[in-house]
Amino acid sequence: MSITISSLQELEQYEGQELGVSAYHTITQDQITRFAAATLDHQWIHLDAERAKTESPFGGTIAHGYLTVSLLPYLWTQIVQIQNLKMQVNYEIESLRFNQAVLVDSAVRLRAKLLSVKDLRGIAKARIEVTLEVQDAKKPAYTGVITFLYHFV
Repeated sequence: MSITISSLQELEQYEGQELGVSAYHTITQDQITRFAAATLDHQWIHLDAERAKTESPFGGTIAHGYLTVSLLPYLWTQIVQIQNLKMQVNYEIESLRFNQAVLVDSAVRLRAKLLSVKDLRGIAKARIEVTLEVQDAKKPAYTGVITFLYHFV
């Protein structure tokens, strides 16, 4: 169940709190292949299933790290619905650390905590601690802090 936030003041009420966890999203080979085409990143570890079975330490293809990062907005909106916006801007990614590879057909979900909210003359600067969890894995795919700017109406 997602949280609905309609103003800077409402957002500030969640400062320092874990906001929730998204649903799981399964990363398929088709999604990996389409991401490779879009980014021109055609490394065999992502695309060549036969070679990955025999030559990679993972036993199969893996998702691009940046593919998993690109899922942030999609998974974030499952946790928090921000309403009454003129615009949302992806502002910053800081201290992002990839902890483990995400194997093809793995399910991932986002866990988010609102670290801080700053009022920049009516624009909300929200720093969010993010963890991309991999189903049935001990370590997350990545951890880090992202910042969104919310221009409320």
